[in-house]
Amino acid sequence: MGLQALLESIVRQGDLTLKLPGGGELKLGDGTGPKLVARITSPLWAARIAAKPGLYVGEAYMDGGLVLEQGAIGEFIDLIGSNAENQKKKRRSGFELWLRERRAEMNARAAARKNVAHHYDLSDELYRRFLDADMQYSCGYFARPDMTLEEAQLAKKRHIAAKLGIEPGMRVLDIGCGWGGLAMTIAEETGAIVDGVTLSTEQLAVAKERAEARGLSGRARFSLTDYRDVTETYDRIVSVGMFEHVGRPNYQAYFDGVARLLNDDGVALIHAIGRPRRGVTSSWVAKYIFPGGYSPALSEIMQPIERAGLLVTDVEILRLHYAETIKHWRERFEAHRGEIAELYDERFCRMWEFYLGIAEQSFRARRQFNWQVQLTKSVYALPITRDYIAEAEQAMARPASQVA
Repeated sequence: MGLQALLESIVRQGDLTLKLPGGGELKLGDGTGPKLVARITSPLWAARIAAKPGLYVGEAYMDGGLVLEQGAIGEFIDLIGSNAENQKKKRRSGFELWLRERRAEMNARAAARKNVAHHYDLSDELYRRFLDADMQYSCGYFARPDMTLEEAQLAKKRHIAAKLGIEPGMRVLDIGCGWGGLAMTIAEETGAIVDGVTLSTEQLAVAKERAEARGLSGRARFSLTDYRDVTETYDRIVSVGMFEHVGRPNYQAYFDGVARLLNDDGVALIHAIGRPRRGVTSSWVAKYIFPGGYSPALSEIMQPIERAGLLVTDVEILRLHYAETIKHWRERFEAHRGEIAELYDERFCRMWEFYLGIAEQSFRARRQFNWQVQLTKSVYALPITRDYIAEAEQAMARPASQVA
């Protein structure tokens, strides 16, 4: 299918004028929304976009092959998102999907470290410019629509801690601890001892420094460790925003590992991005943002959980919370764009603008969501109603002077 036929079949809503190499123009959409004018700079870019839009639209924007002459990149991505359902889905056989996931998602130890470094070993000065003060790089929890990013991220941490039913003195494992914010909050607000593991040297250094500064180095401990190499057992296990990097070939080993590391009366909480059905990672995202990554449908994790001997005791779907989180990140990124360009360059900024834009739209238009799955080995590990979750959240939110 040529570029004109492809775009006319997809872009049915919005107002986009696309200037083509050689002087031609395409008028796309129904004329609604902000007026956008974009230009493709060469026949080569036009051919690439027509052949593989999922990879080359983003790459063209990064490299100057697609130039916006009127409108902002966020508006352009919104237009793409609003027309996402019009794109013809490529039918892939079960064998093709199996072969692709084996090639792209094996994530053996060396590959896992390399893939993590690709994204998370960027300077923490980048992340400080668009994340909240605690550097939470995962979905916030907007208990109220008017929450600030800081409030939503604190609410997320407390929501997770409450679901785990943590008591003072318990030992907690944080798989994929990031810059240490969740581990430190759990240690401070529950009295637990938390071991955080990461494969990012940059995150490890920041987490250790922060724990030392807050006087928590004895209760929030961090190490450069692959989750597959942890040997101790724990009362509670938490993993937020890490499971997307595990890869489908490793799901059974992952949940077998959770079962091995969890005490018989323990509780685990896994928080990750999900999709409505089995699929594949965007080729642009896999190349530039998260190599080896995949966000699973719930159906893809249930059998490995069952085979590991774990019980699913609670499932919560967070709809649109991540869209609102990323909206805050995009606004902060834009506010600090000049500083980020000095840290890296203009191409890097365009790459991240495109990444954050399509990430937000994936939760608004493509029905992605976050799931939190609570796992135990014993039916007696937690209260039999969910009331304890709200009670624990309320207790953590009360000022210390009001706590008996």
